[in-house]
Amino acid sequence: TKVAAGEAGGITQHIGAYHVETPRGIVTFLDTPGHEAFTAMRARGAQATDIVVLVVAADDGVMPQTIEAINHAKDAKVPILVAINKIDRPNADPNRIKQQLTEYGLLSEEWGGETIFVSVSAKRREGIENLLDNLLVLAEVQELKANPHKPARGLVVEAELDKGRGPVATVLVQTGTLKVGDSVVAGLHHGKVRAMLNDKGKKLQEAGPATPVEILGLSGVPSAGDNFAAVGDERKARQIAAARLEHHRQEAMVSQPRITLDALHQQIEQGAVKELRMIIKGDVQGSVEPLRDSLERLSTERVKVIVIHSSVGAITESDVMLASASNAIIVGFNVRPEPKAQKLAEQEHVDLRLYAVIYEAINQVRSAMVGLLEPTFVERAVGRVEVRQVFNITKVGTIAGSFVLDGKVLRDASVRLVRDGRVVHTGKIGSLRRFKNDVHEVQNGQECGIGLLNYNDVHPGDVFEVYELEQIASTL
Repeated sequence: TKVAAGEAGGITQHIGAYHVETPRGIVTFLDTPGHEAFTAMRARGAQATDIVVLVVAADDGVMPQTIEAINHAKDAKVPILVAINKIDRPNADPNRIKQQLTEYGLLSEEWGGETIFVSVSAKRREGIENLLDNLLVLAEVQELKANPHKPARGLVVEAELDKGRGPVATVLVQTGTLKVGDSVVAGLHHGKVRAMLNDKGKKLQEAGPATPVEILGLSGVPSAGDNFAAVGDERKARQIAAARLEHHRQEAMVSQPRITLDALHQQIEQGAVKELRMIIKGDVQGSVEPLRDSLERLSTERVKVIVIHSSVGAITESDVMLASASNAIIVGFNVRPEPKAQKLAEQEHVDLRLYAVIYEAINQVRSAMVGLLEPTFVERAVGRVEVRQVFNITKVGTIAGSFVLDGKVLRDASVRLVRDGRVVHTGKIGSLRRFKNDVHEVQNGQECGIGLLNYNDVHPGDVFEVYELEQIASTL
C-alpha cells in the first residue's frame, strides 16, 4: 500500500511480513501466495495483497510452485510483477524465463504485453531499487492510497496463543492508524490493544497504514484472513464481537455446501452454480493437457468449466487449500493424494476424484452436469502399509515384509501399490501372515507379511493403500 507521507529507511524483517520505507512511500511485503494465510484470506473474501511479486530464479526457470503461485494470484485477480532473481549466476537466462511465462499469460512489456519484468540479484543487491520503483509505479496506476487520519482497519495475517502473553495477532494495518489503548474487533474476538510490537520486540505507540505489527490484548485467537477494526470503546467492541459470533453460528447452520459432482446438477438447477472450478493433477504432462482441454470443452451456457490449476505430481496440501479457497473440485489422473492432503480434503470437504482412464473422468463430469450420474462407489480407506523388506519365496512368490502405518490391513482386501506418489498396481491381497500364522487382519503399528494376488513387482519403500468400496446412491 502506498502512503503519501513516507520516510527514508531500510528493510525491516517481520514475523510473517516486512516493509520497505522509501522516499516515495512504504511497500509492505507478505510472503508470496504460498503463504499459509494467503488462501485462508481469499477463502474469507479478503483482499490480502494489492500486487503479487513472482520471484523466479534465472537459472532454474519456471517450477511447479511458480505455476501454482501464478494461478493463486490470477484467481485472486491481483496484478503480477515478475522478479527474475539470481541474474549473477553464469547460466542465468532471463529471456528463457520470459518465454516460459508467456505460456501462462504473463507477457513482458518489452514484448508488447502488460507484465512488468525486473531482473535482480538478491545476493549482490542489484536491481532492488528498480524493483521497488516499479512496485510504486504499479501502485500509483492502481491508486493504492490510504488515509492515516481515521480509525484503523486491516487484516489478521497470523495469530497464536502464547503461553506467557495470551492471544497474539500479527495484523496488517491497511487504512487509518492503530494506537495502544484502542478498542478493537478482530474476527469473532474483541479487546483493547495493551501492547504493540515490531519484529525486534520494540514497543510501538501507534502504527499507520501499510504497517505490520503484533498486538496483545484480544479475548481470543482470530483466524488468518479475519478483518480487524478499531471501534469507539471496549463495550461496543464486545457487542460487535458477540453479534458476529451469533451471525457465524447462524451461517454455520445454513452454510452453502461445497460443490461436489454428486450434487452438481441439483446446484445448477437451483442457480447456485455458474462455474465448475477444477484442479487437475496427473502423472505426466501428456495426460494433464488433453484432460484439461476435454473438461473445459464441457462448458455450457449455464455452467462454465474452469480449470484454475493443473500440474504433474501427487495431490498436495497446497492443492487442497487452493480448492478450498476457490470452491473447486480436484481431479487426479493416475496419481494419489499425499496422506496429509487426503485428511485435509476431508476436513475442508473438498471433493477429490481419482481416475485411471481419461474418458471416465470426462463422462462422469458430463453426467453430473446433466443430472445423469449413476449410483457411485465411495472408497473407504482401511489402512496404509509401508514395505520394509521383500522376500522371494519359491512356489509362493514375493512376500512384502511390511509395517502398518495407519488403520489396519485385511486379507482379501482391495489394495493399491503406490511408488513415488504414483499408482503402479491395483489388485487384491492374496495372503496375510503375522510371524508364521495366517491371519485375517493386522492392526496399526504391527509388522506382517503380505502377498499380492498374481503380482510380484514389489520394492522396499512402496506403500500399500488398503481400501474397500461402498456403493451409494447419487444425491441429485
